Amino acid sequence: MRGTKMLILIVIQLICFSSCQPKVMTETTMAKPMEIVPVKPQAIVKNIIFLVGDGMGLGQLSAGTYANGNQSALEAFSVIGLHKPYAQNKLITDSAAAATAFACGKKTYNGAIAVDKDKRSIPTLLEEAEEKGLATGLVASSSIVHATPACYIAHNEYRKNYEEIAADFLDTEIDYFVGGGLKYFQRREKDDRDLTKELQARGYTISDYFQADFKSVVPDSKTNFGYFTADEEPIPVSMGRDYLVDAASKSFPFLKERSNSGFFIMIEGSQIDWGGHANDTDYIISEFLEFNEVIKEALAFARADGETLLVVTADHETGGFAIQKESTMDSIAGAFTSDYHTGTMIPVFAYGPGSELFSGIYENTDIYHKMREAFGWSASGSSGQ
Repeated sequence: MRGTKMLILIVIQLICFSSCQPKVMTETTMAKPMEIVPVKPQAIVKNIIFLVGDGMGLGQLSAGTYANGNQSALEAFSVIGLHKPYAQNKLITDSAAAATAFACGKKTYNGAIAVDKDKRSIPTLLEEAEEKGLATGLVASSSIVHATPACYIAHNEYRKNYEEIAADFLDTEIDYFVGGGLKYFQRREKDDRDLTKELQARGYTISDYFQADFKSVVPDSKTNFGYFTADEEPIPVSMGRDYLVDAASKSFPFLKERSNSGFFIMIEGSQIDWGGHANDTDYIISEFLEFNEVIKEALAFARADGETLLVVTADHETGGFAIQKESTMDSIAGAFTSDYHTGTMIPVFAYGPGSELFSGIYENTDIYHKMREAFGWSASGSSGQ
């Protein structure tokens, strides 16, 4: 009798267990999610790829994702955080103050290029990487002397002092740079210097859109490389600009070959911001779609390499952009609250070794400190408030 009772109890327990399990959702009852790219079990961060979608808030990211068949490369990232983008003295930051926070770990005033609130120069992550023997790079769909790239290699009290910023390229070595702004290096108003010739005299290979289309250029890792994509600011991607993805994909193997110590590169999708300033939804989406391809290239490299930390974020949101009720997946109607930047917090996406550092909510200056920590560099002081 005891054995029979025990058998009955076991059967009852099994029935209860199976009936209490949640039903499995099938592909017919839920959308198939984007695959999360697995991170290789590797603790060392040898390289950092830092991607900045200028002006890319959640509205821009959402519109670009929906317009891209409801997918973006950012869905492959499992570590997501938020940063607070305000400047030292203003709740609304500009790109210069925000890039200084990323590059130097300090809050500063709007318009400042890697200087503090008292206009004193602050060392940048790129400069420190050079000192430690890493290869370095800057790529932008703006001019290379524009606010965001400038903050990694120049020091100036005002972001529009383009000729002075260009001259700072002679003070810090950089292995690879691609962007517009040729006139600030060659046809300068303040002096007769030809900075491209000065760079060539230092062993750089320098080319530009007059000499060769970027797609035909094969950078030789035996020398530092620079390419100018426009005389001033490059045109929008919708009007034919087509170098950003190619410049990104060529940079990773180039920099890896340049130094056994690793590399740091910042790549900016600059004109997402310009679409926000123009209150132009199509402009925003087309620039985001190009930036999404850059993210794919960086993610593929990081996934194969195993020693690369990839971080994607924005400096601020631009336009107060919001998707409106008449929108569909293939027809996004947007509205704007401003033709300038807004103060909303900004998402941060990270993949690779060290990516866990970027979850949570933190100051934009902390991105600098987190990247230094990922590299294993010694503490650099306060969070830079």
